[in-house]
Amino acid sequence: MRNKSPDKSRNLLQTKAQRWVVKIGSSLLTDEGRGLDRKSIGGWVRQIIALRRSGIEVILVSSGSVSAGVQRLGWSQRPANLKERQAAASVGQSALIHTYEKLLRECDEPNEMPIHCGQVLLTHDDLRSRRRYLNARSALLTLLEMNVLPIINENDTVSYNAINLGDNDTLAAVVSNLLDADLLVILTDQDGVFNADPRSNPDAQLLTEVNAGAAMLERIAGSGGSGVGTGGMLAKVRAATRAARSGTSTIIANGRCDNVLLRIRDGEALGTFIHARLPKLDARKRWLAGHLRARGTLHLDAGAVHALKQDGGSLLPVGVTALEGNFHRGDLVLCKDPDGNVFARGLVNWDANVVQRCLGKKSPEIADDPDVAEGVMIHRDNLLIH
Repeated sequence: MRNKSPDKSRNLLQTKAQRWVVKIGSSLLTDEGRGLDRKSIGGWVRQIIALRRSGIEVILVSSGSVSAGVQRLGWSQRPANLKERQAAASVGQSALIHTYEKLLRECDEPNEMPIHCGQVLLTHDDLRSRRRYLNARSALLTLLEMNVLPIINENDTVSYNAINLGDNDTLAAVVSNLLDADLLVILTDQDGVFNADPRSNPDAQLLTEVNAGAAMLERIAGSGGSGVGTGGMLAKVRAATRAARSGTSTIIANGRCDNVLLRIRDGEALGTFIHARLPKLDARKRWLAGHLRARGTLHLDAGAVHALKQDGGSLLPVGVTALEGNFHRGDLVLCKDPDGNVFARGLVNWDANVVQRCLGKKSPEIADDPDVAEGVMIHRDNLLIH
């Protein structure tokens, strides 16, 4: 669906964006799960080359490894068993990257510096470590400087439910945060976000522009996926909210539109544009926001909630009333207010057993405890208020 009169601010943001993260879903890459769709992939490769030639840096987050592996192994459907999915990902990932590399060679123009591709496989554990997070950023920036197209996927072969990122929409958002991307483009098999389910409501209207974090977005997005990948529209709007924390706006558009990436570059109002109108976090807080798996929960009294929200203080044990989980120093924990609402997350300085014996105590009471690090339970630099 096309807007006849694109919004000027949207047009400007699209045409000025110089670093894009582009995510392509499994249903587009694998012809609805029937194997790698070489013709369609070639079309996106040609567009990415054109973007690169026009000065736009592109980082590609590509789904499709599991589906490609399923096809190569001759299976009739995506396996539910974790070990079989991991095996399919291993077989399919090599096929996926080989396809991209071959098409880059075929689609490139003579007398131009060739664009190579580089495979980058990530898990949540790679990104929850500050050192590995920064190493990933450095490696990706180096690839861009070397005229290489980074192709990123979750490392499904070694990932499992307790540590995985869950879907490539989330991964694309985390990569956008990692690299301070100007624009996240999520290509799917839908025209964008509608105000109702277009599959059951013929009067559903495409939302051409919305703000990241808008309450109605998650309500109308639903949670259904295509059955080929792991994400749905809900995952996409949540990814847009996450990307907005680094100032990255998001476009959710139909990947089957002719030259969709080039038309977006030229300012055409395709799909749903989600403005990054949220407070921008600094680099360390963005890294903290990328922690998707909490190891425990701390319950706080009203005084502690006020100190964190209004005064910007660190979390002291005197304001903690209870805890959940068996966490260790350096793990991510959630903070809940007296009503049970999660309002913050942070990296805890103490093991759970230390927290338990210090609950409700004032700082002088624990000053001699050898296991109490830094004197605070969570330092304000390692605390993110939602």
